[in-house]
Amino acid sequence: MSLVVGVSAWRREFVGKRRIELAESVLEKFYEAADAIRAIRNPFAHTEEGKSRKRDEGELDHESTLLDRAYRVFERYQKHETLFADLRAMRYRFMAVFGKMAGEPFDDLNKILNEIFAAAQMLGTHYWPRQGRVQMSPEEQKEHLEGKHSLEAVFWHMGEKNDAITPRVNVAVEKVEAITRKVVEQQVGWWRRLWR
Repeated sequence: MSLVVGVSAWRREFVGKRRIELAESVLEKFYEAADAIRAIRNPFAHTEEGKSRKRDEGELDHESTLLDRAYRVFERYQKHETLFADLRAMRYRFMAVFGKMAGEPFDDLNKILNEIFAAAQMLGTHYWPRQGRVQMSPEEQKEHLEGKHSLEAVFWHMGEKNDAITPRVNVAVEKVEAITRKVVEQQVGWWRRLWR
C-alpha cells in the first residue's frame, strides 16, 4: 500500500514540477515580450534604422525617409523574432496544461503586435506623406490629425497619458501572472497536505 502511495506522490510531484516549470517559462517570456514591445515602440532611433527596407522603383527621397521611419518597428521586431516565435510555440502547450482560456494572453500579445505593424504601415504610406503636403479643409485636417495621433499612440511609446499599448501589454502579463500564481499555490498547498 505504501508503494502505491509513494508512486502516486512521486507522480503528482513530477507533474506538478513540470507544470511549475512551464508556468515559470511562459511568465519569463511574457516579461521579456513586454520589454521587447517597449523597445520596438521606442521613439528614439539612430539614423540607420529602417534602411534595410527594400525600396520601390522610382521612390522619392522624402517618401523613402517616411517609409524607413515606419519600417523601424519591423526591423526592431526582427531582433526579437525568436522570442515571439518561442511564445507562439508555447501557447498550445500552455493551453493544454492550464485550459483553453490560458491562450488569451498569447492572443492579446499577437493582436497588439499586429496593431503596431498596421499603425506603421498606415503612418508610412498614408498619414505622414500627406501631412503638410496635401491641401485639406479644416475638417479634413482635424480628422487627419486625430487619425495620425491615434496611430502614433500605437506606433510610439510617448508616455503613459496617450499610450494605447503598454496598459494592454500589462494586462496580458497580469493574466499570465494570475494563471501561474494559481499553479504555484496549488502545488505548495499539495506539498503542505502531503507532509503533515
